[in-house]
Amino acid sequence: MRTAILLDRPTKLREQTLKNDNRLRAALAASLVLTGFLLAALPAAAQTYPSRPVRFIVPIAPGGGGDITTRAVAQKLSALWAQNVVVDNRAGGTGAIGLEIAANARPDGHTISLVTGTHAARQAMQGRKLPYDLVGGFSHVTQVTAQSYVLVVNPSVPAKTIPELVAHSNTLPNGLTFGSSGQGSLQHLSGALLSTLGKAKLLHVPYKGGGPALADVLAGQINMIFATPLESAPHINSGRLRALAVSGATRMKMMPALPTVAEAGVPGFEVSQWYGVLAPTDVPKPVLAQLNKSFVQVLKSPDLIERFARDSVDLVGSTSEQFRAHVAAEIQRYQRAITAAGIKLE
Repeated sequence: MRTAILLDRPTKLREQTLKNDNRLRAALAASLVLTGFLLAALPAAAQTYPSRPVRFIVPIAPGGGGDITTRAVAQKLSALWAQNVVVDNRAGGTGAIGLEIAANARPDGHTISLVTGTHAARQAMQGRKLPYDLVGGFSHVTQVTAQSYVLVVNPSVPAKTIPELVAHSNTLPNGLTFGSSGQGSLQHLSGALLSTLGKAKLLHVPYKGGGPALADVLAGQINMIFATPLESAPHINSGRLRALAVSGATRMKMMPALPTVAEAGVPGFEVSQWYGVLAPTDVPKPVLAQLNKSFVQVLKSPDLIERFARDSVDLVGSTSEQFRAHVAAEIQRYQRAITAAGIKLE
């Protein structure tokens, strides 16, 4: 009897081990089924994004700082995704045409759009008259850059400082002409603030983009413009433009001798340009997260950082939530400035 018990014990152990193995296999099978279910529940676009070429709308004319920035970043994204990123310039309405297209695009992440401080300034000026809402009507991908404008004049303008510019403008029947990327743009706001806060006599000439406006300053068709360092630096260095001041709160690293407009005699003047990326409002969260991750990765590229640093442009790479908050805060800031200066669209 004792021998039989000893012979049965290994058999019982094997049976118990087999039961445990079966339970483990069943648990693993259930886990795999659940994982497959969760993956299937995700939007197909989120699993394979991007699955085709991405359309990157630039709601301004070619040649300006925003266009230059977008093309540099798009090239990096194309390499990262192994998909073409097609830059699509849709100028007009100070960005309203391009941004409306982006807002109404299919929300799968394959259409994204550049947005700039200019568009925030325009919303501050026009509010509900626009066919979109920069805060509530889009998914916010990331802030790309932060920079100041440079106030540049055609060399035919005799002024070399802000006080000289103000004095000279007031000797002319119609004042000095300044260009912008359109009515309600950040460049328009900059000129309007210089006029109201600095008592300069200025006439606004709107264009479909900063690039065409700058071209007319270079040609002597208009007198001045608040231009991005990316587009203006080569012409400043060549002597085709004269820089008088920078628009932001601090001086630029690339032009440390150039004062801010506030330092040069217009207290309270501060305007800073920035670029960011938007997508349609209903883009799935996994796709938005992938977009943000990709942009942040690209903006950390050493060669891209070095390239933009030469023009005193900082690359940002914020979270989606941070960028949404930034856009909302900028609109509110411009609304206060517009109200205080009594600025209205012509």
